[in-house]
Amino acid sequence: MPRLLRTSLALATALALAPVVAGSASPPATESRAAAPALKIRTVAGGLQHPWDVQQAPGRRLVVSERDRARISVVRNGKRRTLADLSNQVWVSGETGLMSLAVDAASRTLWACHGATTGGGNGVRVTRWRVDRRWRSLSGRRTLIAGLPATSGRHGGCRLLLERSGDGLVVGTGDAAVGTNPRDLDSLGGKVLRIHRRTGAPMADNPYAEASSARRFVWTYGHRNVQGLAQRADGSLWSVEHGSYRDDEVNLLVPGGDYGWNPVPGYNESVPMTDQSLPGQQQDAKWSSGDPTIATSGASWVRGAEWGSLEGTLAVAALKDSEVLFMRFDAGGGLVSVTRPRSLQRLGRVRSITSASNGDLLLTTDNGTDDRVVRVSPR
Repeated sequence: MPRLLRTSLALATALALAPVVAGSASPPATESRAAAPALKIRTVAGGLQHPWDVQQAPGRRLVVSERDRARISVVRNGKRRTLADLSNQVWVSGETGLMSLAVDAASRTLWACHGATTGGGNGVRVTRWRVDRRWRSLSGRRTLIAGLPATSGRHGGCRLLLERSGDGLVVGTGDAAVGTNPRDLDSLGGKVLRIHRRTGAPMADNPYAEASSARRFVWTYGHRNVQGLAQRADGSLWSVEHGSYRDDEVNLLVPGGDYGWNPVPGYNESVPMTDQSLPGQQQDAKWSSGDPTIATSGASWVRGAEWGSLEGTLAVAALKDSEVLFMRFDAGGGLVSVTRPRSLQRLGRVRSITSASNGDLLLTTDNGTDDRVVRVSPR
């Protein structure tokens, strides 16, 4: 097992054994606007429609997915070019379509999470491609994992994250608005999964890796609709999740952890996001929106001394509240403060946040018309 992942597991296990404190997920008393540095905000691509993700590629290229158009674009020097039109491969309905991307520049490999139609009906899957040297075409398509549930397209997920060491690909999924999915270990809905990025096999250190059923892919369960994934410098994995009418969440992921969403019978959205009345131990959120939700989405850890007081925070996108929240957590995962820069409250709905190689943040807006990719730099 890689050293970084061992460190992550040790930290997560220690936190899992800590006592649960009632109300520990409440927003902090400390909310700062003055602490943020002045920010430079530049549009690097416009004319997009529901761009779900943006990732960096070699040669100052950015790779962007559009959910409903099912199009992957390459943006370079302000110009957009279509890398792949996947409209004949992607099932689009409601919240589901072409969603998250992951890019390994060194091997010119691209992964995408998207809706798909098979003989058995509609679902969500993760597909891998190779990219040519000029970043103009995809080839060698391979489905790594399929069977992520979908119904109408509601709560289709789906966020991807390449672990920094080893071969892990982390997949955050939605519950497809089916109440039994989140706690059913043999459903891939309402979960965080870990698979081998090349083969799609379960990672050997998954909690249920030796199982013969779908649970061998499961890292955590009891989620409603995972929208963001981020890996901290200490190796720990974090998720961002949509709440019902209350309690959007930021969670520290504990291997085998139950995050407490159990909307049964039926799909009863009045139940708590983290229901402590369930059997066993449920993992409390490290941050919660309370009532009402703000529709938190993508997230990334902020790197670089240029960010000043925001260095080391978790930048979290918000769709409904049209802002970016910078959350500071201590070494044990406790929430310290939240900063909401006014300058990032003018973009409309913010879907995705990615950290560029130089520490800048890349954002996608999700307003439905004339959406864009924005680069945010500390001045």
